[in-house]
Amino acid sequence: MNNKLRIRKGDTVVVLTGKYKGIKGKVLKVFPKTRRVIVERVNLIKKSTRPSQQNQQGGIIEKEAPIDVSNVMLWNSKINSVTKAVFRVVGDRRVRVCHKSGDEI
Repeated sequence: MNNKLRIRKGDTVVVLTGKYKGIKGKVLKVFPKTRRVIVERVNLIKKSTRPSQQNQQGGIIEKEAPIDVSNVMLWNSKINSVTKAVFRVVGDRRVRVCHKSGDEI
């Protein structure tokens, strides 16, 4: 199985399915082996934490949980639309390019 993903950390994506359908957010973390991504303000879960050095009080915190990469699509702000990222060889390097407009991402 190919673990190369077209979505990377820092990209803006739109959720295509589920409870958070239509929400735009920034990719915070990518897990290529399990093909999952963590998107800002999407798939929030509540987790109870014990008091520690970083969190003196403990209690219940909200954090993002991973969602499958097939449920998100890359957002191109130049054309205000979702798009696919394709790889093209420019000179001696491989670059990600917007499939619709041809702009480098």
